[in-house]
Amino acid sequence: MTQHSDMLIVGAGILGLSHAYAAAQRGLKVRVFERSATPLGASVRNFGQALVTGQPVGQMHALAKASRSLWAHWAEQAGFALKRNGSLLFARNELEHQLLEHFCAERAVEHGYRVELLQGEALNQLYNGQFRHHHAALLGLDDQQLYSREAIPALVEFLRGQGVEFHFSTLVRDAEPGRLRTTAGTFSGAQIVVCSGHDYQTLLSDAMAALDPQVCRLQMLRVRPQFDLDLQQSVLTGLSCLHYGAFAGLPQTLALQAQVQKDSPHLVAQGIHLLVSPTPDRELIIGDSHHYGRDASPFNAEQVDDWMIELAEHTLGGKLQVIERWQGVYGAKGSHPFSLLRVAPGLSSALMHTGVGMSVGPALAERNIADLLGEAPHGLEVPA
Repeated sequence: MTQHSDMLIVGAGILGLSHAYAAAQRGLKVRVFERSATPLGASVRNFGQALVTGQPVGQMHALAKASRSLWAHWAEQAGFALKRNGSLLFARNELEHQLLEHFCAERAVEHGYRVELLQGEALNQLYNGQFRHHHAALLGLDDQQLYSREAIPALVEFLRGQGVEFHFSTLVRDAEPGRLRTTAGTFSGAQIVVCSGHDYQTLLSDAMAALDPQVCRLQMLRVRPQFDLDLQQSVLTGLSCLHYGAFAGLPQTLALQAQVQKDSPHLVAQGIHLLVSPTPDRELIIGDSHHYGRDASPFNAEQVDDWMIELAEHTLGGKLQVIERWQGVYGAKGSHPFSLLRVAPGLSSALMHTGVGMSVGPALAERNIADLLGEAPHGLEVPA
């Protein structure tokens, strides 16, 4: 027997859950389908960083700012911890310091990035002087951080309380306008949204093949500091300025790129820049590297982990004990951060092509649902 809903969503990652919330808030009957028994993809393997500061000028920055209040509401309602005290991006040398000074004085002012540059005594007072070996620190005031392994399951339970029905351990075999065929039966819906992460072959494969997408594989670790450090903020370094669009095109960024290529070409070759996120148990998630291709190789290189640990130990100022290793995998597509595919009336897909789904996904889904339901224009520009 076919079971009818207003909206059927495939995928219980952050994009799928965000779409479910936006639809449920409008009083729609929503079902979410996930092939695993619990979310296991990019949305729980990540750093839990909801970064506003690093997003490129324009739409992505606006989406990250709009997502900020949604995360705060979800944390309060779903009962998971959300750190709202910003991020710290450390300048490890004079060139990185100059880059941050220029960003604060010009681009941040012009485009509304809420940041503060900590130098001198302000830097020395951080964490009892733990970071005084750096030149400066950029405090991203709007940045937030959560522990994804707790937050995503808590968000699922919150949405259940809002009337969303979940079908875990359920494979969706086929999607067509108005209908899903799954291992749990056939379901009909006025709108179907496929949020399938980096799976480009199971559903809507022809439409997704036209995107010519890739996947990005990350090496990540959970570590325990072997020194007294109760970190309460996300940590980045000047290397992150080479990866985040907020800093793109600045003369100092180009100079830093050339310096890193000259002095540490292995970091460029492996796409390594340092991210650190604290967990509720005073442990740290560190990474990451970036390896692109059609498929994610299952084989990690120990040398890449060693380079990341070395970076983290220098940045944090102490030794780290590795207690867990894993891979993160997400979709990638050149300079396009996301795709919203309109495959047929009532059948669409929402895909992230970068690792900032936690930062922009909530607001992206809100605006996509508004568009699908024909509400007032919201200004969302969909990349070609």
